[in-house]
Amino acid sequence: MFRVKRVILITGTPCVGKTSVAKMLSVKLKAFYINLTELALNEGLILEKDKKRGSLIVDENLMRKRIVKMIEKCEEDVIVDGHYAASVIPKNFVMYTFVLRRDPIELRNFMKKCGFSGQKLWENLAAEILDVCLVEALNMYGKGKVCELDVTGKSVEEVVENILLILNGSKKCCVGIVDWLGKLEKEGLLEEFLKI
Repeated sequence: MFRVKRVILITGTPCVGKTSVAKMLSVKLKAFYINLTELALNEGLILEKDKKRGSLIVDENLMRKRIVKMIEKCEEDVIVDGHYAASVIPKNFVMYTFVLRRDPIELRNFMKKCGFSGQKLWENLAAEILDVCLVEALNMYGKGKVCELDVTGKSVEEVVENILLILNGSKKCCVGIVDWLGKLEKEGLLEEFLKI
């Protein structure tokens, strides 16, 4: 029986758990795993280094071409892990994009443990609070292909289980499940977290 290859994106701001979730999901689905950061570094798909933020600027055009070739060659499902996945994976390939969301209070702690500080910390927290990855995914793929998952306080196993339930049709894919801006405002924490 012929089965259509699925391309599934796992995206979200840094420290939401993309890589852990994507790796476990690829094992469960016996899928080919692509980490965009590793691919960019290993194949020289970098335009330059942003010294101010301590991050790399990826050549999205080269990345898109490379990803398309990889997906076309692959016979199994493909899991793509990266916060800018929506910018480089063409719409016609994507079955679902899972945008992982984490409460900014919990996220700030995770980011600090990972060494984020100063402007880089506040910019990434603002991206989570202002739904940047979600909006990019919706603009690229539309509501039917984008699933927002609140991963706050959840284990990697729980998140992967939720994704598998959506993939097999047992659970509905939806967006609009979190409102970090409203939550922080209600708790009087908006100024403490939104510093850009």
